[in-house]
Amino acid sequence: MRLDKFICKSTELTRNDAKKLLKAKLVTVNDQVTTSAACKLGEGDVVKIEEEVISLIGHRYIMLNKPEEMICSTTDEVYPSILHLIDVERVFDLHIAGRLDVDTTGLVLITDDGKWSHNITSPNKGCQKTYRVITRVDITDDMVSALEQGVELHNEKAMTKPAMVEVIDSRQMLLTISEGKYHQVKRMLAAVGNKVIELHREKIGSISLDTTLDFGQWRYLTEDEIALFK
Repeated sequence: MRLDKFICKSTELTRNDAKKLLKAKLVTVNDQVTTSAACKLGEGDVVKIEEEVISLIGHRYIMLNKPEEMICSTTDEVYPSILHLIDVERVFDLHIAGRLDVDTTGLVLITDDGKWSHNITSPNKGCQKTYRVITRVDITDDMVSALEQGVELHNEKAMTKPAMVEVIDSRQMLLTISEGKYHQVKRMLAAVGNKVIELHREKIGSISLDTTLDFGQWRYLTEDEIALFK
């Protein structure tokens, strides 16, 4: 890896910042002052800035309990990004593995490991997501049966894949799906003659939302949780 790129990936510095440090002879590689941005680093090389060792930030894996009125992207004219809730270095190197609508709450997984997130978001992987759904009208047996068989969404020809439904009470269910169509849960409920009033994601694959996290709070995933999508 080039030295300037290594500095950028190890700190909050820009490429221009790195070049200024190099020009000022404030960077050493294996205790030798280095001014070349293009210097190629090998395994085991030790880089210091003003005598302080820097190292690459490893892959990061985070769960967050998303609140309402925030978006799962980096820019928007109206709503703030959930990435503003995460106090880590180079936060905008992270991406969201499976987004939620602005008015949907619950489990979001965030990482900078593209291969790991692919196992969550790729349609071919069929990763299951479980949502707690509160509906406008009572949930009938016919509605449950239709959801479990697959329904036809508005403006789509293909039926949804069969869902798993656990009815909690007359207007609340746990709905598990293995697709990620646009506004899918809301559209599925509309297809069976109901409407979603509140939507909260509780589970992605085998990772459940940590119930100790309030809305807007986050934590790093455990090694066991990370391994579930390796």
